[in-house]
Amino acid sequence: MRLVRLIANLGYGNRKDVAWMFREGRITDPDGEVLYADDKVEPAQIRIDGEPLDPPTGLVLMMHKPLGVTCSRKDPGRVVYDLLPPRYRARSPALSTVGRLDRDTSGLLLFTDDGALLHRIISPRAQIAKVYEASLAQDLRGDEQALFASGTLLLESETTPLLPALLEVLGSRQARLHLSEGRYHQARRMFAATGNHVETLHRSAVGGLDLGELAAGAWRALDASDIERIFENSESARA
Repeated sequence: MRLVRLIANLGYGNRKDVAWMFREGRITDPDGEVLYADDKVEPAQIRIDGEPLDPPTGLVLMMHKPLGVTCSRKDPGRVVYDLLPPRYRARSPALSTVGRLDRDTSGLLLFTDDGALLHRIISPRAQIAKVYEASLAQDLRGDEQALFASGTLLLESETTPLLPALLEVLGSRQARLHLSEGRYHQARRMFAATGNHVETLHRSAVGGLDLGELAAGAWRALDASDIERIFENSESARA
């Protein structure tokens, strides 16, 4: 019953549900030949109702998280898992967000069920750059680039200065910020430290991976080359 356990772990139902799907002939190979629970077949050769089986453990997704959606499994409002197929909530091991974006921040959000990969991405040692596009309430005062790059900026209630960060000025109230660490609400707090306020914040890239043409609310599975791009120019890639 190896296939029953595999398909159940991917969230298609409990083992009883999956066993019934086999009996109904809903599980086939790519040519439409009905498979049986005791068949030995690679996951890539399995079709359910004619659709390819979801990838087994090691799945990595990229989502364009829209505004107003929470990076949580339970929340009174909409959560990011509402934008994925319902079975993705039931996968075992669980599919988790790689870090978080707050409700009022849009942009690139990663998911994976690979715990080792998740920790490799979020590890402070990796120093993977995250790129944010910010719209500000007030004009930039002119010294933000030097201040953010200095490695001396100390956020309120913290005792360790921030690592140097790159700020690109795109307009009087528009900026692109490259961060290599992920402190709580860091981008917003950095501009707040200069007396400014972030009106909109959007994460456009993680490492060398960007959103491309992915529409707000859409998602796609990443392949090996996509995952490699995450680590471009990171400390873990150079180690």
